[in-house]
Amino acid sequence: MSKNNFLESTLTRAWLRRGPLACALWPLSLLFRMLAGLRAGLYRAGVVKAGRLPVPVIVVGNIFIGGTGKTPLTIWLAQALVQAGFKPGVISRGHGAEGEAPRAVTLDSDTREVGDEPLLIARRAGVPVVVARERFEAGRALLDLHPEVDVLITDDGLQHYALARDIEVLLFDGRGVGNGWLLPAGPLREAPSRRRDFTLVNAPEITPALAAAVGGSPYRMQLVGDTAEQMRDSGQRRPLASFAGQRVLAAAGIGNPGRFFALLRGAGLRFAELPLPDHYDFRENPFASADADVILITEKDAVKCGQLENLKDDPRLWVVPVTARIDAALAEHIVEKCRGRSPA
Repeated sequence: MSKNNFLESTLTRAWLRRGPLACALWPLSLLFRMLAGLRAGLYRAGVVKAGRLPVPVIVVGNIFIGGTGKTPLTIWLAQALVQAGFKPGVISRGHGAEGEAPRAVTLDSDTREVGDEPLLIARRAGVPVVVARERFEAGRALLDLHPEVDVLITDDGLQHYALARDIEVLLFDGRGVGNGWLLPAGPLREAPSRRRDFTLVNAPEITPALAAAVGGSPYRMQLVGDTAEQMRDSGQRRPLASFAGQRVLAAAGIGNPGRFFALLRGAGLRFAELPLPDHYDFRENPFASADADVILITEKDAVKCGQLENLKDDPRLWVVPVTARIDAALAEHIVEKCRGRSPA
């Protein structure tokens, strides 16, 4: 394990309880909380101006550092808006993308140029996607390219206050708020009491304690997936249960690999686990010496593996697509809010 991975693993464990390491870092978290609150307050008071786009803007984000399931939620929301008669577009920072200028995401874009999650969104949601360091510039570029777009979803960016927003969707997972402290003593970027329009929890169930911790009368989001498709030939599909009895390796370069592994265990599979750093670029092949008949990977990892010569034709690689399942009432409420804010 690298030093970075060891540090990340140590902090992740510390952030789930108020142990010695978290307590030692607590004074720094007070400073972080003060600075984060001051920054947000300056935007709310209008001292620092946020850029306003001429269509409704929906921000999908989290305050818990790391993956909570924002990309599947963004895809679900884009599809729900299309079904309601809107023409949505998605903007994103594009984690790991080269350059700062706005770039349109096409179905065959290089992940090094646009990032992995934006490419996955473009392929799954089938809506225009643009990435840029500054979300406001990304939104303006998308509207120039696609003037028919009448609502924008920003994938992540809850703390990117330079872009004015009309709706905030805050997503948690089963870890809730961890130990409840802000960075670096805890896993939170902002206090759980921050305002939001809608709250979701990506978990098999929402217990009363979890609901109280996250606040906001949360909706439940569940990621479902029971099939896999071969990466080099997406026409080849199999139920996950059909891999039982084979030597299976499960790999995930996402913010919370444990969630992917739990989904596979729920399908009755036994496998070796290979958690990878979030946004792992696969330039170094982690499967070269893997003793496995089948390697199950996430869609987010597949968009990168499928572009690398040493991985794209590996017959052992099977992709597990997941879909967000959410109460349809949430989509109705978001649509209602969008219709209440007419384009400028």
